[in-house]
Amino acid sequence: MKETEDRLNRLSERTGRSKAFYLRQLIEDGLDQLEYECGILQDVEDYRKDNLKTYTLDEMKKRYPCR
Repeated sequence: MKETEDRLNRLSERTGRSKAFYLRQLIEDGLDQLEYECGILQDVEDYRKDNLKTYTLDEMKKRYPCR
């Protein structure tokens, strides 16, 4: 934990931005990633429970024809 705080302090000093700025960035980026990963895990769970609609390649070709 001390090493992380030191790194954050060095970054803040080097760039002139506040530590709060970088912490906010980390939280926002981390939340985006967590939401993405949770969505994938939910899709896998739904697929395993047969609750996720899937399509064959032929169905997709019919639905979205190439020009």
